[in-house]
Amino acid sequence: MKLVRYGNPGKEKPGLIDADGKLRDLSGVIPDIGPAQLGDAALAKLRKLKTTSLPLVKGSPRMGSPVTGVPKFIAIGLNYADHAAESGLPIPAEPVVFMKATSCIQGPNDPVMLPKGSVKTDWEIELGVVIGTRARYVSKKDALNFVAGYCTINDVSEREFQIERGGTWDKGKGCDTFGPLGPWLVTRDEVPNPQKLAMWLDINGKRVQTGNTKTMIFNVAKIVSYVSEFMTLEPGDVITTGTPPGVGLGMKPPVYLKKGDVMTLGIAGLGEQRQVVVPFKK
Repeated sequence: MKLVRYGNPGKEKPGLIDADGKLRDLSGVIPDIGPAQLGDAALAKLRKLKTTSLPLVKGSPRMGSPVTGVPKFIAIGLNYADHAAESGLPIPAEPVVFMKATSCIQGPNDPVMLPKGSVKTDWEIELGVVIGTRARYVSKKDALNFVAGYCTINDVSEREFQIERGGTWDKGKGCDTFGPLGPWLVTRDEVPNPQKLAMWLDINGKRVQTGNTKTMIFNVAKIVSYVSEFMTLEPGDVITTGTPPGVGLGMKPPVYLKKGDVMTLGIAGLGEQRQVVVPFKK
């Protein structure tokens, strides 16, 4: 299934994309798409629905984040060897784990706002993993059974805040609008192998990132298992799993986002995003 949340910010309704690519309303079936709707039993009930009987949604409404009530937004850094190289950093021996603020989560096509004083805001196409079942010390073998589904994420990053301002990476990763998710949450039954997904990102129509999840240093199963050793993963938690090369930081000279730039990005089977970069506004 391709699950979505559509409508104005704060007033999104649950929906799904049917086999013909049409948007269907789920608000008569479930109240929203959040932690309570992401377990295997809840998803199995949705799969049994006769989608043609669900109301069609007219027009082209705004898409919100496909999941709400995210308890934790966890990120994995330097998870592609060639991206680590362009960043001038060694390949990590273990996954690099940091956090993005849940307040940065937004819809896939909402504007991305430059933080106040920012001069080094950057882009990162990434595979997002949404947890469906509570996971604690799970094995790599069983890890994917705890996943509800997958989505496209732009891990927007302010490099000066991240690298030059001391402390952890978090301060450059959680600024408002820095977490576009969606457009869809694609349930794991439709993504039998999350390590075979092509991904790309364009800036103003020019391709800057081309990659595939097959080149991850640590695959999704390893990431879920590893993170579950250090924190309990709850339904609705989102893990963004790293980016392939082609970020602005790695260019010579570096290139960063400015007002009016347009980011378009996508992952095979998981949908596309489009964000216009706007200046800081309180």
